[in-house]
Amino acid sequence: MPKSRVRAKQAYTPPPTRSAKKRVSPPWVGWSMLGCFLVGLVWLVLFYVTGGSLPVKALSNWNLLIGFGFIIAGFGVSTQWR
Repeated sequence: MPKSRVRAKQAYTPPPTRSAKKRVSPPWVGWSMLGCFLVGLVWLVLFYVTGGSLPVKALSNWNLLIGFGFIIAGFGVSTQWR
């Protein structure tokens, strides 16, 4: 009985890799992130230390929202950090 031909498989070649280009975030990202965190923290601490009577008295409890808003903005900017 004749022997069947064996197909020669090609050697495995891995797919080409992308160049390992290191992505670096711009310097303003870190500074604005820290700035937002600090401004929000200072705003909240001043609100509590002064007993809610900040120079911007018309805002009353909206000062809490402003302070936490700065902190949330800091977390939003931190997503751009690499």
